[in-house]
Amino acid sequence: MSFQAYLDNIEEKTGKTPQQFIDEAKTKGFGTNTKAGEILAWLKEEYGLGRGHGMALVHVIKNGPGISDKNVNTGGVHNDQSNTLILTGKKK
Repeated sequence: MSFQAYLDNIEEKTGKTPQQFIDEAKTKGFGTNTKAGEILAWLKEEYGLGRGHGMALVHVIKNGPGISDKNVNTGGVHNDQSNTLILTGKKK
């Protein structure tokens, strides 16, 4: 599954875009120096998200939309089309 697909699945499950999670995390005081475990606990408690989906959000909360080129346009299982994730909501 691509990184973007993880984010799209989170939106389907919760009704919230990745950007809305980022904004909420900021209001809770979570940022680049917050430990992943703290963010994961919040996402599990309030949204029922497991570790895989939670870690996808941890990445964008701490690092923004950029990802490594490692899986961009590889055609593999984890293939993403771009090294910049869409955080404003699923493509229609």
